[in-house]
Amino acid sequence: MSGTTTAAAALRRRAAGAGANRWVVLIVLCVSLLLVALDATVLHVAVPAVTEDLKPGAIELLWIVDVYPLVCASLLILFGTLGDRVGRRRVLLLGYGLFGVASALAALADSAQVLILARALLGVGGAMIMPATLSILRQVFPDRRERALAIGIWSAVAAVGAAVGPLLGGFLLEHFWWGSVFLVNIPLMLVSLPVGRLLLPESKGGADGPWDVVGALMAAAGLFALVLGVKRLGGGELDAFTAIPLIVGALLMVLFVRRQRRRAHPLVDLRMFARPAFSTSVGCIVLAMLALVGLELIAAQYLQLVLDLSPLETGLRLLPLTVAAMAAGLAGARLLRRFGPRRMVSAGFCLTALAVVLLTAMGDSDNTGLLLFGFVLLGFGLETTLFGAYESMLSEAPPEQAGGAAAIGETSYQLGAGIGIALLGSVMNAAYTPGLSGVPGVPESASRSAGHSLGEAYDVAGRLGGSAGVALRHAARDSFVHGLHVTLLVSAGLLVLGAVMALRLPRTMQCGETPTAVELPSPREVAKSRVSA
Repeated sequence: MSGTTTAAAALRRRAAGAGANRWVVLIVLCVSLLLVALDATVLHVAVPAVTEDLKPGAIELLWIVDVYPLVCASLLILFGTLGDRVGRRRVLLLGYGLFGVASALAALADSAQVLILARALLGVGGAMIMPATLSILRQVFPDRRERALAIGIWSAVAAVGAAVGPLLGGFLLEHFWWGSVFLVNIPLMLVSLPVGRLLLPESKGGADGPWDVVGALMAAAGLFALVLGVKRLGGGELDAFTAIPLIVGALLMVLFVRRQRRRAHPLVDLRMFARPAFSTSVGCIVLAMLALVGLELIAAQYLQLVLDLSPLETGLRLLPLTVAAMAAGLAGARLLRRFGPRRMVSAGFCLTALAVVLLTAMGDSDNTGLLLFGFVLLGFGLETTLFGAYESMLSEAPPEQAGGAAAIGETSYQLGAGIGIALLGSVMNAAYTPGLSGVPGVPESASRSAGHSLGEAYDVAGRLGGSAGVALRHAARDSFVHGLHVTLLVSAGLLVLGAVMALRLPRTMQCGETPTAVELPSPREVAKSRVSA
């Protein structure tokens, strides 16, 4: 009898990937997510300070912000499958360590190139941390109703990270230099390492077949090449250095798909994309993140450089957006049961598009009420969209493919963020630069330099001085506001496209799934089973 009990307990531990109560596991996973989400947004309010200190070019500035989500998205599949083989907790703890080292390197960076390298290493650490959260969540919460509540808490924590990031960054910039926004990761890592080691049991997935490292590297290289081409194309560069990355990236992704279809044990089971609910959910996540991250970055620059707010004031102005997102995450499970995935995700996109259109009324003077109302709508709408899409994606994937589904979901999340910054940043630059040509009294070379960014335009105007400097400063500010309006309209069009796409989702939330492991064994049960053995 005791042998049977021991075997059953061991089987539950292996199936669920945990030896503690599932809600305790959720808390640990949320702490992991908070670490990654915080670093994704803490730099936003520091961009003007980084620009002033390191003097990066336009492309370098985009890479400083964009390389973190891009590297993270490129390596999620690699580290997600590695965790299935060697243990998710082991990879998670290694990710914490790398995150701390890379944070110290970023804080002490003395050039744009070093900061880009440090941000890339942070992306590697994030890719080691993130796949564990959703894959373990899917396993420990097989019941869809409980899983919806868990995802709501998980997404609310992500919103907390997004909220705390700009606010904490603004506070640190008020009292310290811009590198301090990275040092905040180190105490979080020092807490997460022992907590994760003590509370998270080792968890492994299926290890059938060889690990396709070549396929993972092929996908990473393809994504890098594609985004590099998009960046150059958005900057108006129409030469071989733009065409070659686009062609190479597209070719590598096609070869990656063909390779996965031929392999008996692929890294990514592409048959999941044949399910309309799964593929639609992934597309909705990409579009939602594309709109959110790019707009947050541009909004932070608008608040600081156009409205002349301090970094701390900028963080406070962005706070309603993420507080509304927190509320949407906590209410998501109830909304999903009442309205179903189709109406919930489509309505979230429409609400976000409405908020974006309202924000086009922003000008060169402060309008506190408009910004407050627009950011609240934006945060609630986007989080509603992300919640419904994530829940539908995880529920549509078979339980035995939870790791692959989690990697796809997190890849789409990070890829949407990276492409959003690149695409909307490129649209912004394309609309901003022409307005600085032909400013009276400003030399052509100064106009070209000012066209790289608004922060650089202010520097050039300060060096020129006199009436020419004043004219350049006004022209740059007006061009930035014009570019902001164009970017918002492009974003609104993408959000409407997402609302139409969401009509392919199921009308109702199906809860007929039979749980396979509703309750994980408690630590006491685990100890008893070991004594019995």
